[in-house]
Order: sequence, then structure tokens, then C-alpha cells
Amino acid sequence: QVQLVESGGGLVQAGDSLRLSCAVSGRTRSSYAVAWFRQPPGKEREFVAAITRRGDNEYYADSVKGRFTISRDNAANTVSLQMNSVKPEDTAVYYCGATLDYLRMKLRRAYSDWGQGTQVTVAS
Repeated sequence: QVQLVESGGGLVQAGDSLRLSCAVSGRTRSSYAVAWFRQPPGKEREFVAAITRRGDNEYYADSVKGRFTISRDNAANTVSLQMNSVKPEDTAVYYCGATLDYLRMKLRRAYSDWGQGTQVTVAS
């Protein structure tokens, strides 16, 4: 089991950049793949990006590909999401999750450990 704490959300204008961070703690934290999901108002939680436990592979939703970049620093126990050229439709609560299910990293049901979320609001 791991603990996750997100930070870095806020109110930005369309076209701006924002960087979210997820602090990962727990004895076995380096074994987990980590992903970012988001939940827009009134909608289901959806996959955004994931990174393998060693950081050697990344996966993205089509809606953010080319604009968002996920990275991890295992020495600092953090996973970041760099968000560039944000759009109003990126408005959501962003959650980081951790999983040992390496084959299903894009699926919400693969994750049992979540952070509390951080709000991102993009004004047009």
C-alpha cells in the first residue's frame, strides 16, 4: 500500500501551463506504476497519463497527447504532470493513483490507492 498526495492545481487561462505533482510514500512505493486520472464536473473519472515503475514507458489519453507529459523522480518519490496549452475542457479534479497491475494501467479499476485530488480550472 502507498500514500499519494497531489499538489499544484489552480486557476489558469487557456493556453497556459501548469505542473501537478504527486508525492508517493510507502515502503514499496518504487514497485508501483503511477497514473493521473481526472474527473470533470458531472462526469466519470477518466485516464490521463501513466508511467511505469522505472519511468521507462509512458502512456497518454488521446485528448492530452502532445500537450501533457508525465515524469517520475524515484529518488524524490514524486510523479509530475506537466500540462501545456491547457484548454477549458481540461477543467477537472486531478487524481494520482498507484497500481501493481502493470498490464491495465489505463483502467480505473486497476487502481486501489488514490490521492485526495487537486482542482484544475481553465478559464477561456
